[in-house]
Amino acid sequence: MYHRFNENKYPSTNIRMDIFDKQIKMIKELDYEFNDPKLFIKNFNKPKKKKEILITIDDGFSSFYEEAWPYLKKNKIPFILFVSTEPVGKRGYMNWDEIKEIEESGFAIIGHHSHTHEYLIDMNNSEFINDIETASKIFKEKFGYVPQIFSYPFGEYSKFMKDYISKNFKIAFGQHSGVIDINKDKFELPRFPINEKYGDLKRFKSVINYSPLEYKSLKPEEKKILDEQNPPKIVVEFFKEQKNINNINCYSNDGGIWKKPILKFQKENLIINFDEKFLPRRGRVNCSLNDNGNWRWFGTQFTIIKN
Repeated sequence: MYHRFNENKYPSTNIRMDIFDKQIKMIKELDYEFNDPKLFIKNFNKPKKKKEILITIDDGFSSFYEEAWPYLKKNKIPFILFVSTEPVGKRGYMNWDEIKEIEESGFAIIGHHSHTHEYLIDMNNSEFINDIETASKIFKEKFGYVPQIFSYPFGEYSKFMKDYISKNFKIAFGQHSGVIDINKDKFELPRFPINEKYGDLKRFKSVINYSPLEYKSLKPEEKKILDEQNPPKIVVEFFKEQKNINNINCYSNDGGIWKKPILKFQKENLIINFDEKFLPRRGRVNCSLNDNGNWRWFGTQFTIIKN
């Protein structure tokens, strides 16, 4: 997941084009293919014989159009551009003509990223629905259809939001790190954020070489955590045939610092308990597994709300 390009004053959401170029070349040198987003929904449940890399761009900043789009167009590299409709045409954002140019390219698609790009999880249910429906009406007016792939702003969502999105879209992405496999929930798919802090080539090579750490279910399903639910107890149910599960290592940011939580194994279940409460606004847990030299990874994210 990318946001800005060559906007160096925003290091948490920016990537330099010289580094982006090296990342793309690394993907090709390692003989990975780029996923065709036009087929992503149709082929989701078909196991891949070979890993593919899906590039996503959030927000539709002008720097993407000016810096990255010419590069991606020249090299015909497919991607999803997630657009929030309210900022379109404002300073620092792409306009509709530019977005339509990408939509008509034949190798990229436009995704739904809400209307306002506000903290939707802070809205009441009717405000949230109105925001999504407002964007959908605008997409319908501009393109004649509503994009069927959604991206949660800031990667934040409650169970109500996820349930609503699941009834109105085919796929939805969060902003927690991980590798997609056919067992992942279609409406909270992971992505690795790439920026100046987390975009150096050593980390990038690790990220694209990770395999999925598959699981059957992950609880709690509610990702909006109130004081009385903080910290949550996470229960990950794995498949019986999975091996080396006891080798899992996890890190969490409860208490505001990254550390190892308390892990307990019960048959196919991994129970993750925490020493401290997660601090507002985002709680994160990342787990990895050295599966005979094959590194597997999954992550989850919670939105911590003060009552």
